[in-house]
Amino acid sequence: MLTVDNVTMRFGGLTAVNDASMQVKAGSITGLIGPNGAGKTTLFTIVSGFLKPTAGKVAFEGETITGVAAHRLAERGIGRTFQIVKPFAGLSVLENIVVGAFLRHPRRPDAERLAAAVAEKVGLGDRLDAPASSLTVAGRKRLELARALATEPRLLLLDEVLAGLNPSEVRDILPVIRSLRDDGITILMIEHVMQAVVSLCDEVFVLAQGAIIARGTPAEVVADQKVIEAYLGHGAAARLKGGEAADA
Repeated sequence: MLTVDNVTMRFGGLTAVNDASMQVKAGSITGLIGPNGAGKTTLFTIVSGFLKPTAGKVAFEGETITGVAAHRLAERGIGRTFQIVKPFAGLSVLENIVVGAFLRHPRRPDAERLAAAVAEKVGLGDRLDAPASSLTVAGRKRLELARALATEPRLLLLDEVLAGLNPSEVRDILPVIRSLRDDGITILMIEHVMQAVVSLCDEVFVLAQGAIIARGTPAEVVADQKVIEAYLGHGAAARLKGGEAADA
């Protein structure tokens, strides 16, 4: 569904993404992991049309989309969340989601029906009239997800949707993410919560210093010496492998 070919992004003398290539298969949950500052969000920003890369190509469903504006890509079916969630604080939960629904449903009653259904899907069905400013961190994360879902994407980019959540909140939102894939939405996710990556993802790409250093199944990536040295550390890798053994 998505192909990134030899993408490079330079900001003056800084190379944020360096000749990165990756693929996302339709119907999959694909992970993009790596240390802070590795270039993950920059790569997301390129894929979603907010930046044009210095070099390289991005294709969506076989068609080149390099440099196409973000709102055009949203119309084509690419949605994204943002790492720092910024709801419209003066609007209700429903109204925030309606903003996304307006992309394909210009009539307000239609947009509100879709928004209410999406809110139910992500666990905000009982908070429709609440001001967005009253939500907890977990609630705001769900609202960010809902607003992206309301654009009815076929490819959804999730930028650290689990960041800032406690273990029980993470556990509660994992089934929501799986259900999106079951509904036919392909997902590419940046995430630091490695237990969630191992649990959710079919394939994982690892970015370090702007370059892809590994790809494979979660089990393969966790055991990769380059990934251990650049990102996980030996203790975390051992714990993750131990968790997999326990799950098996």
